[in-house]
Amino acid sequence: MARKTDGTLRQISYFIAVAESGSFRRAADMLDITQPTLTVQIASLEERLGLVLFERSRSGATVSPVGRELLPHARRVLEESRGFHDLASTLGGEGAGTYRLGVTPTLGPYLLPTILPNIHAEFPDLKFYVREAAPTDLEEELRSARHDLILTTLPIVSREFVVAPLFREPLKLAIASEHRLANKKTINRMDLHGEEVLTIDEHHLFHRQISDVCERLGAHMRRDYEGTSLDTLRQMVVMGMGLAFLPALYVKSEIHARDVLRITDITGTDVYRNHALVWRPNSPGRVLFREIADRIRSIAGSQLSDSVSLLAAEKVVR
Repeated sequence: MARKTDGTLRQISYFIAVAESGSFRRAADMLDITQPTLTVQIASLEERLGLVLFERSRSGATVSPVGRELLPHARRVLEESRGFHDLASTLGGEGAGTYRLGVTPTLGPYLLPTILPNIHAEFPDLKFYVREAAPTDLEEELRSARHDLILTTLPIVSREFVVAPLFREPLKLAIASEHRLANKKTINRMDLHGEEVLTIDEHHLFHRQISDVCERLGAHMRRDYEGTSLDTLRQMVVMGMGLAFLPALYVKSEIHARDVLRITDITGTDVYRNHALVWRPNSPGRVLFREIADRIRSIAGSQLSDSVSLLAAEKVVR
């Protein structure tokens, strides 16, 4: 019976993968199985249910009307199963288990190397599978249970999650050494009026944040040159293509030689972004997640106080 149940759960996970990818081939690649194996398993599930879950064509696989009805239930079944195993691991030892953590690419690489070793030292049996994605994608993937928790930038659009505020991160102004403002003792908001400001592509929340900053300061955001990463953005500044705002944790982690770039604040103007740890309110790991949020705040306060400032610690249910 256990083997049959495991097979059914596996088929449900395959159903979800095909539905989300829109293709048997892409789903098979994502699941690391062969396409014929996936096709046989979906056919077996359809036969067991007596339903057609997909409308197949050369261009891909479209979820059928009955498949659309079943999809949210399938996600809940899979989440409950994962939650059962996660809870069992947690009960077997404090801070035990494997969880899927989603992070933003403009934060994760520059924060995780500081916090994960400390968390591992406190919870040696705790493991994270880490995946990067834009904040809007992280929210959707948290909702569909592809992530157990996410480390992301506020605001959170959905009101169905638990949001634990962590810290505020300033955005620093990066100026090329030959720019007219490079040797100015202090930079104020009037100095930015009419200046060209670079940013990463519009898929990221960081893009929209910089757009808002430029509108507030009277600067022009260059839309003909958009970087794909913070490293690319930095190099574009060095080449004299414009100014850029870079997150303080990125500056701390990646910018060590200041001879080609000046990194500075804007006098009288706060430019920042806020970060939080977010999870589903009914997650079996919710008690552990709150402990992790507290631990991240503690690490940030003790080891990153030169780059970030802590936010109010209370749990927020949106």
